[in-house]
Amino acid sequence: MTHLTDYTSYAQAHRHFSKDALWALFDGDRAHLNIGHECLDRHGRDTVAIRIAHRAGHSDAFTFGDLSDASNRFANLLRRRGVAPGARVAIMLEPSFEFYITLFGAMKAGCVAVPLFTLFGPDGLRLRLDDCRPELLVTAAEFADLARDTAILIADDAFTAALKAESAAFTPQTAADDMAMYQYTSGTTRALPEAVKHRHRAVATVMIAALYGTGIRPGDRFMCPSSPAWGHGLWHGTLAPLALGVPIASYAGRFDPARLMRAIEEFGITNLSAAATHYRMMKNSGLAGQYRFTLEKLSFTGEPIDSDTASWAEATFATPVCSIYGTTEIGVILADYPGASDHAVRPGSLGKPMPGVTLAVHDASGAPCPPGQVGEIVVRRRGTWFATRDLGHIDRDGYFFHA
Repeated sequence: MTHLTDYTSYAQAHRHFSKDALWALFDGDRAHLNIGHECLDRHGRDTVAIRIAHRAGHSDAFTFGDLSDASNRFANLLRRRGVAPGARVAIMLEPSFEFYITLFGAMKAGCVAVPLFTLFGPDGLRLRLDDCRPELLVTAAEFADLARDTAILIADDAFTAALKAESAAFTPQTAADDMAMYQYTSGTTRALPEAVKHRHRAVATVMIAALYGTGIRPGDRFMCPSSPAWGHGLWHGTLAPLALGVPIASYAGRFDPARLMRAIEEFGITNLSAAATHYRMMKNSGLAGQYRFTLEKLSFTGEPIDSDTASWAEATFATPVCSIYGTTEIGVILADYPGASDHAVRPGSLGKPMPGVTLAVHDASGAPCPPGQVGEIVVRRRGTWFATRDLGHIDRDGYFFHA
């Protein structure tokens, strides 16, 4: 059977894409689906799923089987503690074995996982805990004093021992429409950003971005250095590739461009998706010549990339860096189709619309703007135009540009 992952060109993407073809990538369906199962349980148990580059210089590697069993144990631990389906489980950990098994184990148990950035101070953490009211916060000992009036589970040796006492057998039983995750958008520590609430079916939606925004295909060795507390590192860098059985690499600790480049070489990464800032910091380090790269696909998001950094990336990695544009609220709607030989990356552009996505640029009266005229980028959803609140324009070849 031919799957969407078998098509690599821009023309094929638009010719073969359909919602039915998208759902065919999963074990679950529109009625019953679980993100934890899709990302861990159905792939080769002995295959390395996640590699983690630590700033201190060492690396970790964990197989799908390691993560599947341990996340099942955590799901059973939650049940034994009386944490019911639908309860929020907050997770404030650096990328680590404990982070991933609690993230997926919570969702397997039918709970709502709430990943939180480890650099939140007391005010930022308190605002989010007061908002989502978790039944449990899983964190490291160093962060325990930041949380008050919340049940805390420290990810330490006692936690490891408690997991070993639980069964490694667990069968998720969630509906596709059950709540799976709360994700807080970026914001200051003293102002609460909106929590975007994702259901298990969201893993099907994000697969569009995986296929055409980051260009993920079986056989890739994929890395995203963004924190999995944020949308890019979580959805694009973790959930989408793992759901396709593609091994990932992540970065733990404060960012260091030399450590990232060494990890890219060490892990033989072929597909890198990073923030524009990551590329700029690698360029400014002046150290890229010390490493050998095997990259075939590059993508960026988070902010526009300057022309000097884009030119450096293409010269250094021998492939153009491709734009991904979207927001936490609306998802990815524009991209440059990494790996598609029939799509040319146009410098400065946001790319072209995703398959199945209808976009336009409207003026203040809601009328379509002609090519070159700046207006608001809007997306068609459920029969109406949804404003992105970003200005831009479109050229005569259908490329969108940010204004």
